[in-house]
Amino acid sequence: MDSPGMNVRQIAKIAGVSTATVSRVYRGVGSVSPQMRERVQAAIEQYGYRPSHFGEALARRRHGALGIVFPGLSGPYFAELIDGFERVAVAHRMSVHIVGTHLRQDAGDELLAMTRRVDGIAVHGGTVPTATIAQLARSTPLVVIGDHDGDVPVTVRTDNDAIRRLVRHLLDDHGYRRLVFVGTPDGSPDITARWEAFRAAHREAGLEPPAEPLRVGLQQSDGVRAADRVIGGGYDAAVCANDETALGLLIASLGRGVRVPHDFAIAGVDDVSLSGLVRPGLTTVARPLVDLASTTAELLLELIEGRDVPHETVLESHVVRRGSCGCPEPEGAN
Repeated sequence: MDSPGMNVRQIAKIAGVSTATVSRVYRGVGSVSPQMRERVQAAIEQYGYRPSHFGEALARRRHGALGIVFPGLSGPYFAELIDGFERVAVAHRMSVHIVGTHLRQDAGDELLAMTRRVDGIAVHGGTVPTATIAQLARSTPLVVIGDHDGDVPVTVRTDNDAIRRLVRHLLDDHGYRRLVFVGTPDGSPDITARWEAFRAAHREAGLEPPAEPLRVGLQQSDGVRAADRVIGGGYDAAVCANDETALGLLIASLGRGVRVPHDFAIAGVDDVSLSGLVRPGLTTVARPLVDLASTTAELLLELIEGRDVPHETVLESHVVRRGSCGCPEPEGAN
């Protein structure tokens, strides 16, 4: 509610102006004549007027909320993205609506309905079809997180060159020759980009890249289930599509008596916190997940305010070398 003494309509009546003018003067925006601004300011100060966040949102025809949409919500990857997004939203006094579609066929209808409850939406790439993204972008400010098939107004992603550098490290510095990519590119623009970087690194090294990946999901349990196929495949090293899969593969391999990295090496992508705690530590590509999400939220707020933003923002990733690829553990690791 407004301050107990006065609400916006009463202040507007006293000053002889519209409620919109009171809002503009209070927020210090818009065009208001000096005489009118002085009159409104005097009424505000005399009666100690303070608008509530809810009332301010209504005056600006806003909901005071942002939406963020993922294909799922389990695991440390999504937790870090939510953390980064919420940090910015809370700092701007915005609530956050979080949706996990779990790739349901009716997700598009749910998200279109969501546009009537939020001021803007961030959608993780690969969560809904390109046509749905285009439809959402026509209804509300929208930013896509990660790689995405098709043209969208605004995207924020991490660079994939670090994955190419990781694979070159395995090929050139360790001399591994039989590498397998553990993950499913189909339907995921992010994983597709990683698979393509994996193959590009082989071609750069003058090697024929593997024709197919070892298709598994992105959860730790998927890495565990893939262990027998990786162990029995005669590979030198496994590059997993994310750290969760890699950690599952690592745990299952050690449980089967396989020596990592002596029997074969393992690497992942994301650098989630557990990757530096296991032994051997997991070699991985560190992606700035919190920054990825916070940048997304900041750009979304800029779009809501009607400001121009870059079509694409790319954040730098880097390779973290640990024991699982055959490198020494970083100094200070326990």
